[in-house]
Amino acid sequence: MQKTFQVPHTPIEQFSLGNGLRVVLNEDHSVPVVSVAVYYDVGSRNEREGRTGFAHLFEHMMFQGSENVPKAAHFQYISNAGGTMNGTTSSERTNYFETLPASQLPLALWLESDRMRSLSVTQENLDNQRSAVQEEKRLRYDNQPYVNGFLRLFEMCFRNHANSHSTIGSMEDLDAATVDDVREFFRIYYAPNNAVLSIAGDFDMIETRALVETYFATIPSQPEPPPVDVSEPADVAQHQDTFFDKLAPVPAFALGWKIPERRSPDFYSLSLASHLLFEGESARLYQKLVKGEESVVQIQGGIDERRGPSGLFIVVIPKPDSEGGQIRDAILAEIGNLATEGPSDEEMEKLRNNLFNSAVRSRQSSLFRAQQLAEFTLYDNEPELFNSDLANYLKITAGEIRDAVAKFLDNDNRVLLEIVPGSQETAAAPLEPGEPKQPTAPPPQVPAAPDERTTGSLGMPQPHAEPAIDRAES
Repeated sequence: MQKTFQVPHTPIEQFSLGNGLRVVLNEDHSVPVVSVAVYYDVGSRNEREGRTGFAHLFEHMMFQGSENVPKAAHFQYISNAGGTMNGTTSSERTNYFETLPASQLPLALWLESDRMRSLSVTQENLDNQRSAVQEEKRLRYDNQPYVNGFLRLFEMCFRNHANSHSTIGSMEDLDAATVDDVREFFRIYYAPNNAVLSIAGDFDMIETRALVETYFATIPSQPEPPPVDVSEPADVAQHQDTFFDKLAPVPAFALGWKIPERRSPDFYSLSLASHLLFEGESARLYQKLVKGEESVVQIQGGIDERRGPSGLFIVVIPKPDSEGGQIRDAILAEIGNLATEGPSDEEMEKLRNNLFNSAVRSRQSSLFRAQQLAEFTLYDNEPELFNSDLANYLKITAGEIRDAVAKFLDNDNRVLLEIVPGSQETAAAPLEPGEPKQPTAPPPQVPAAPDERTTGSLGMPQPHAEPAIDRAES
């Protein structure tokens, strides 16, 4: 790809406090707002067997008050100041972030430093937030079709426990957690030397450095957390499985591949290949299965980007009158074509335009800048990648995309998860025949045939096919 456009350079300053806290600043006066992001180097990858779900539990615990902030007051302070805030957990990190009017920057720094210094870890807070997480699992996982099935993909792809278990974790592990377990987790992972503070937006550099020193410099550091081994063998853990889902209205299936770690040359190539395959209405699989064959209700795809072995997944809900096996064959054939022929010149130009468009649009958000700067600092210790990483995508050639797809996707080292409506017991154990002496059944009462123009083979309205969308990180 030849360069014809340059994304404006983002000014970045960084420094570290004596306690090890890394600080990244991006001063920009275009809009009178400021965003603050604190990233802790702890995610589900850091959890040992028998103690899963702790990283996500702490995302909840961090809003339960600290020495100078009452329980749940963090929300109220930010909201009353005209700001927004949230926190998320992934396999790689836990983050907390706020966007406020520029004049409220001291408030955000005070709130973040107070809970880093003196989180209220009590039995009461553990009990109520453990219940909150369990309710979240019931609401967002156990009572939603397909979701628990798709969690199996990680277990099927990865052999290493650090990679294979879900962020939500085990409810049994959370039930077994003691307040001492939680305090120790906080001491190890919620220390300034295990965190990055990023600030982007309308602020004065000298004043902000002084504020950071005031609020964060006296928080004591802790010994380095234990290292994490995320190494994986090349082969997936399990090639095929069936998940019985009593909430699923129709069958579905998912395909998954193990791919290299983020920021490796093959990862860049496969990331671009994923855009060609399932991102947007012009993507190959959308055009083939939704527009062309009209065989799917929905197709989604995404890359689970990690510092270690990562994953690429495709999820499909076929139309009731479509054969899942034929759809899988069509997907694999399209992957095979990309592995043999590579992208066209037109597709490479589309990729280039999309990369520039995304880079320009996203950089307009102070929150995006704060989060990306924190991530590059936490993962790579190099915030300037915010300015340079785009070039790593732009220099990927059509041949490199072709070769990466051939090496990692166009082979049998993949997982297939089929999701079948109903319970396993129902599917595995048909009803026993009735007693031979029971009365003869009455004559069948046959209802009128449904209007085939408005109903599908399951007697349900035919839904419209939806475009491919990214997997959202919770």
